[in-house]
Amino acid sequence: MATQEELDNISKVLTKARIATLTTVASDGALHSRPLALQEREFDGDLWFFTPKPTEKTDEIAQNPNVNVAVHGGDGYLSIAGTASIVVDEAKIDELWGPSAEAWFEKGREDPRIALVKVSADSAEYWVNNDPKIVTLFKVAKATTQKKSPDVGENEAVEL
Repeated sequence: MATQEELDNISKVLTKARIATLTTVASDGALHSRPLALQEREFDGDLWFFTPKPTEKTDEIAQNPNVNVAVHGGDGYLSIAGTASIVVDEAKIDELWGPSAEAWFEKGREDPRIALVKVSADSAEYWVNNDPKIVTLFKVAKATTQKKSPDVGENEAVEL
């Protein structure tokens, strides 16, 4: 299980991110990646996204719920593997609803196609850099002259 520090690093990347890339698996095994707006940024093990239904994305999730979510936020990157489901929960939709969701549904909040993609995380890998940019640039330059890889952050793979 992830430590509190690892969960904090995951949250750090998520709080600075607005968009994630959701990758689903098609029936022929092909991977399909799509940008989606993150709806909650405080990480509790689940990620939420609005989607209309039915779509190719919702069909792929119904056939194979194994997904990956890639995120870049601030000075960090995050890859979350998990299980997706399509959720139509009016209370959760109301909780997450906002102007960014409104733009994607012709009838606004009353659109009958509104659904949520819920991704329950199984594992994550993150890369975070807590150094100021100038320090990072210095480390890269120094490593280049020494023919070494620079130490510019923390990389961890964690089970959730």
